[in-house]
Formats: sequence, structure tokens, C-alpha cells
Amino acid sequence: MNVQNTPEVRELSYAEAIREAMDIALERDPRVVLMGEDIGVYGGAFQVTGDLVHKYGTDRVMDTPISELGGAGVAVGAALTGLRPIFEFQFSDFAALAMEQIVNQAAKLRYMLGGAVSIPLVMRFPAGSGTGAAAQHSQSLEAWLGHVPGLKVLQPSTPEDVKGMLLAALEDSDPVMLFEHKVLYKMKGHVPEGYYTTPIGKAAVRRAGENVTIVATSLMAHKALNAAETLAGEDIDAEVIDLRTVRPMDRETVLASVRKTGRLMCVYEGVKTLGVGAEISAMVAESDAFDFLDAPILRLGGADCPIPYNPELEKAVVPQVPDIVDAARNLVKGRV
Repeated sequence: MNVQNTPEVRELSYAEAIREAMDIALERDPRVVLMGEDIGVYGGAFQVTGDLVHKYGTDRVMDTPISELGGAGVAVGAALTGLRPIFEFQFSDFAALAMEQIVNQAAKLRYMLGGAVSIPLVMRFPAGSGTGAAAQHSQSLEAWLGHVPGLKVLQPSTPEDVKGMLLAALEDSDPVMLFEHKVLYKMKGHVPEGYYTTPIGKAAVRRAGENVTIVATSLMAHKALNAAETLAGEDIDAEVIDLRTVRPMDRETVLASVRKTGRLMCVYEGVKTLGVGAEISAMVAESDAFDFLDAPILRLGGADCPIPYNPELEKAVVPQVPDIVDAARNLVKGRV
């Protein structure tokens, strides 16, 4: 019997994949700098930056003062002068303190100056619930920034994608907002070595199916896949689309799936009202894919309340696998 050696698949955690992307970028391009609170010797609030300060020095890996507005302003100014900063917020919630720089400066200066300047800036946002961090440290605010023209908003769900999308973001001339779900930081997966990019604005079909389309974002893509396996045991064949990019949204992939399955569920952790699922729903309703629907569009999002500290209540206010299973079952069986 011939025994062939299977090459070992290299696995990294989500956090390690981000660090590797930043390491590659710092080595390849002297214009790339890292900025943020405690990202130097401490290594970042979630230890994502690690020991990069020891490799590249404090001129390339810079601790900023405890002022999100000030730090974000420095990052915008650095981008205006030709650098390519990566600015880390300790928690995505703290972006509320820097909205002036994000929304009124980074997103608009290129337009207001007639294209004479560009803002090649990446901002990283550790986001989402599931860590017991309570209402001011657990929000999913991607829909806020997705509403702003001039910004690109990413939600990669795998280690491979977060590395490739961060490197793609650094090639972009416009500001890119990278939302990283905190629960994903320890999740491991295959990550190719070296430099590569993952396209911005392109969703990934994680599972093909015929009965219902589930469009999910970030951590919810994994929960949707788990739900799809349960549904398969009930002869419900779910197609799972990992949106990956909130803005620009991949219209073609979503509409093609809906035309095939005739049913649409949007699953996202952010608050349901005025969330990402509302935009997906409107996109389908305003297209020819609407004529293919055999049931109403269903949104499964976060509850209209702050994230609780209590772990059981925390789980209750965002979609879980059983919620996705129940909702998809009811949708396919005409109970919606």
C-alpha cells in the first residue's frame, strides 16, 4: 500500500493572522505605521499587536494618548501627509469619541478637496458581544459607519480573510474600517503564508443550498453554518453567504442566491432596527430578485437594548444557533 504524506496545513488564530498581516505590511512598505492606545510594549488590549514594537521600534508602532479623538486625528493627518496608518481602537465602542475625525474628516476630505488628496487609512475595531464586557464595550456599530459615504466597512469572519482583507485595505486610497469580532480572536483556521489580498466588496458562499439563503456577517457566519448543518438533518438545504464587506455590499452574489432559493434570512449581531439586514432586505426588495421570493424576507438581529453584563442575558439579546434554526425552519415551512 502506498502511503502519501499530506502537507501540513498551517493554522493561525484570527489574532495571529492580523498580526502577521501588519508585520508583512510594515516590512514591505515604510509608509505603514501602527497607532493606538497601549499597542506598543503592552501589545494591544487583546494582544493582537504583540511584540511588533520590538521589531520595528516606536517610530513605526506608536502608543497614542488616552484620547480616541486625538489619536484618530493624528492618524487622519498622517494619512494626508503620505503615510499609511493602521489605527486601533481598544474597543469599537470608543469610536463614538472619534466620530468627528472618522465621519467629518476621513470620509469627506478627498471629496471636499476635489480629489487632490487621499486618505489611505485603516482603522481596526474590536467589536461584538460574548466576552462579558457589558453595554459600553460590546456593541456592533458597523451599520453606523456603513451609512457614511467615503468609508469602506469590512467584517471578515475567518483568519484567512482577515489577513487578506487587511492587506487589501492597505492598498486602498480611501479609509477602510475593519471590524474584528472579539470572540473570533482565538479561532484558528488555515492562513496562507506570505503576502496575498482578499477582495473588498466580494461576499463568500460558505455553503451552497437550495431552500433558503442565509446572509450573515462576522461571527454570525459561523453560527449560520452550524445552524445549516442542523437544518440539513431536517431536509432543509440552506445556502450560507458570509457578507464580509458591509460597504460596498456584494449585490450580485446575494441576488443570485435569492433567485435560486426563493427565501432570504439576514443574520447579524448588530441591533436589528436600521441594521445591516435592513439594507440587504431593501436591496433585494428593490431588485428583480423580489419576484423570486416565495416568502417574506426575515431579519434576525440583535435586540433593541444595550448588551447586558449577565452572561445568560448577553446570549439572549443576540442571535444564537437555535434561533437561526427555528427561524429558517419556520421560513421554509411557511410559518412566517
